[in-house]
Amino acid sequence: MATTDGVGTKLKVAIESGRHDSVGIDLVAMCVNDLVVQGAEPLFFLDYFATGKLDVAQGKAVIAGIAEGCRQAGCALTGGETAEMPGMYSHGDYDLAGFSVGAAERGRLLPSDDVAAGDVLLGLASSGVHSNGYSLVRRVVARSGLSWDAPAPFAPAVSLGDALLAPTRIYVRSCLSAIRAGTVKALAHITGGGLIENVPRVLPDNVVADIDAAAWPLPPVFRWLAAEGGIVPHEMARTFNCGIGMVLVCAAGKAAEATRLLTEAGETVFTIGTLRPRSGQEAQSQVSGSEGWA
Repeated sequence: MATTDGVGTKLKVAIESGRHDSVGIDLVAMCVNDLVVQGAEPLFFLDYFATGKLDVAQGKAVIAGIAEGCRQAGCALTGGETAEMPGMYSHGDYDLAGFSVGAAERGRLLPSDDVAAGDVLLGLASSGVHSNGYSLVRRVVARSGLSWDAPAPFAPAVSLGDALLAPTRIYVRSCLSAIRAGTVKALAHITGGGLIENVPRVLPDNVVADIDAAAWPLPPVFRWLAAEGGIVPHEMARTFNCGIGMVLVCAAGKAAEATRLLTEAGETVFTIGTLRPRSGQEAQSQVSGSEGWA
């Protein structure tokens, strides 16, 4: 199995705020989290770093973050490419891409073919906005008039830049533990498209995910984005992870065991819904209870 991804416009926050030590973790996370949802264990990772002219301090900070992400994921950083392209990137700008390869036992790939109505949805807490929706985040910040160095309105002990650059959580070790115990039928990494668009990707056509947004607390960063940006709950759920970075589908009888294993591995776990039979062509992910997000 193999995956490739980037960090997107979150890089603009890092560049504008001068903070480069965590986006490498984001880069690894976006690739390895997409591997584990297929039931695969990441084996190695390579990066592509492109800039107009290499700033050594900036580059070292980025690569250190990539190394830390690989450590968290339990995979090897086997190499990469650094490209200097004057005229392609403005001074100080850079872009990142990553590539990861993983392995899974034959017959153990996910999603399994027995995902069905009655299965339980478990949500794993996110560490923040992760690495999606930053074009909208940057518009909200511009509207607020705050600088990256200003105290974050939702976390005054840290700067706005630091708060919004909190690295994407890497779920590899915890999810592999639950997968190997036979408690997981499917996983969905909640990236661009949020809870509404990502969960249906791992479901058969005949079921709907009923998600109860009241089952977990909306983290303060999302409450601030919604209020400051005037973003309605449905759009929040379609753009951001809203506090849930990974969703697991488990048989009802195995949900408690999965929760125990995930909790022991350091995750904060919420039971966020169930699967039910689909009626007609209704949307396959229904998020209720999000009115409290407004």
